[in-house]
Amino acid sequence: MNYIETEIPGVWIIEPKVFADARGYFMEAWRKMDFDAHIKDVTFVQDNESCSSRGVLRGLHYQLNPYAQSKLVRVIKGCVLDVAVDIRKGSPTFGRYVAVELSGENKRQLFIPQGFAHGFHVLSEEAIFTYKVDNPYAPSCERGIRFDDPTIGIDWRITDPHSLNLSEKDQKAPLLEAAEINFTY
Repeated sequence: MNYIETEIPGVWIIEPKVFADARGYFMEAWRKMDFDAHIKDVTFVQDNESCSSRGVLRGLHYQLNPYAQSKLVRVIKGCVLDVAVDIRKGSPTFGRYVAVELSGENKRQLFIPQGFAHGFHVLSEEAIFTYKVDNPYAPSCERGIRFDDPTIGIDWRITDPHSLNLSEKDQKAPLLEAAEINFTY
């Protein structure tokens, strides 16, 4: 695997080695020893999967401490723009984001450490999105930030605003300046 640290330290792009031939392909999606050596020792406790159609935007989501989550995300089918926003108070990159196209074709993965909000926008007709987390889902600690917060300024690559599909919860999420955050750098 190729491990590429992004412009925000701690956020990593992982490119697996894909062995393809006329029958299809094979790849290792994750190997603990390599992951620990390149990034850090993380104990993943839960795998999640979602299926979404074109125009769905999920996020920006995070969980408060003590249930903050690191995530290792990838797309099995389709294509998304995946985004991680630094929300660690005191961080030199607070409010900045990393955006990476993840697809079933490029097989890239993104590691997002605790202290980041996360979201994705579906660019294909359908996307199957899967991710590992190091803390279980805790509804009482779930929080969000508006996807279109102007202080963050994410370019979600929205070509038709009328086709954007958001949950009611995401539509009502607060801006970063009003969000409840308990992460420190």
